[in-house]
Amino acid sequence: MIPRRFSFALLPLVLCMTAAFVPPSLAQKADRKVIVTVKPDYPELLRHAQVGGVVRLKATVLANGAVSNVEILGGNPILAERAVTAVKSWKYAPAPDKTIEEISLTFTPH
Repeated sequence: MIPRRFSFALLPLVLCMTAAFVPPSLAQKADRKVIVTVKPDYPELLRHAQVGGVVRLKATVLANGAVSNVEILGGNPILAERAVTAVKSWKYAPAPDKTIEEISLTFTPH
């Protein structure tokens, strides 16, 4: 069995080594500038029914600024699908590596 004092000394070393092996693309969360945006299509039926709200997304943006993947974090499912379609057409400023961007889009029915 490892002495208790030794295990406490070993813990910071293990944590530092673990952090060193995290790929930069997973560790980077940035607010990159959006160069081109596309407004999401708001279904007329939902607008007329006064259905709105906030859709939260997580987008993977490649180094060249193209959106490669969009994940839905929350919101109305129909509005979320429309938001995903729009965000996939967005273009961001170039960066040294891919980043993860959190996006919130508000759908207002009036």
